[in-house]
Amino acid sequence: MSEQALELSPPDISRWREGGSGVDYVHVFDSGRPGKTVMVQALTHGNELCGAIALDWLLAEHSRQELTPASGRLILSFANVAAYRRFDPLRPNASRCVDEDLNRVWDDAQLFGERDSLELRRARELQPFVDAADWLLDIHSMQDACRPLMVCGLLDKGAEFARQLGMPGDLLIDTGHPSGLRMRDRGGFGDPQSPKNALLIECGQHWERSSAEVAIDSVVRFLRLTGVVNEAWAGPRLRLPLPEVQHLVRVDEAVTARSSGFHFLFPVHGLQVIDQAGTAFAQDGEQVFRTRYERTVLVMPSTQHGRPGNTMVRLGRFED
Repeated sequence: MSEQALELSPPDISRWREGGSGVDYVHVFDSGRPGKTVMVQALTHGNELCGAIALDWLLAEHSRQELTPASGRLILSFANVAAYRRFDPLRPNASRCVDEDLNRVWDDAQLFGERDSLELRRARELQPFVDAADWLLDIHSMQDACRPLMVCGLLDKGAEFARQLGMPGDLLIDTGHPSGLRMRDRGGFGDPQSPKNALLIECGQHWERSSAEVAIDSVVRFLRLTGVVNEAWAGPRLRLPLPEVQHLVRVDEAVTARSSGFHFLFPVHGLQVIDQAGTAFAQDGEQVFRTRYERTVLVMPSTQHGRPGNTMVRLGRFED
């Protein structure tokens, strides 16, 4: 379990079960005017409290009639509610999922295949909404302490989208996950020729109070950027200043655990830079992992015990 103190409490989202969409915990607000379909998702993993807090806040704004889409449609979704219901502050990591990672099941072979799990059933419920979305924001947080990070997917169009958003300061183009397709890479989101686009924001460490501030700020800026709301609504609700500059990390390698014995050879943290090429940084059985080039960036290293097939860290470089 993380040693980080729990600074956040999970909101009671049961009041948002009925959203008028025909699927529990999915709300669809139609402006009645032409426009894009914009989706904001929280709780892809059941222990990421900041996203639940941000959507709870946003839905409360709507219930007070202080938020009405200016054009198009707005979809708000709590994803892995079953895992979230299991949240226990004494065992906060246990509520991440029930059967498997909901963010690894988004290829058609899994969604429309014969395999079954609680997360797959939920993904099948959410799939029509995800596929209808022109723009998507998926709100996450991280196991270990790290400054906020925008996962822009595999394509440069994701990084350009994040630059238009203006936050956070660190952007990531990566290689995906060998264990399965993420929601943010599904369909047109992962097609360089499609006008669709998606962002996945890692708002900070799971239990940090600041992660909720980042989540809410990112939602406000995202809704403003996509035209769902105007400046008159968004401006007074912004909470954080924009970074002076955004830096892009481009990942070219994912390090995957081969056994439960995977471990780092020294204390590591997210976005840590290892200056020297050839530095041994992790070991799994007899295999020693070394940096291949100077100034290697460690992206979201997992200090929890690995399981075979789990991505333990991604390696990249700051392009600028």
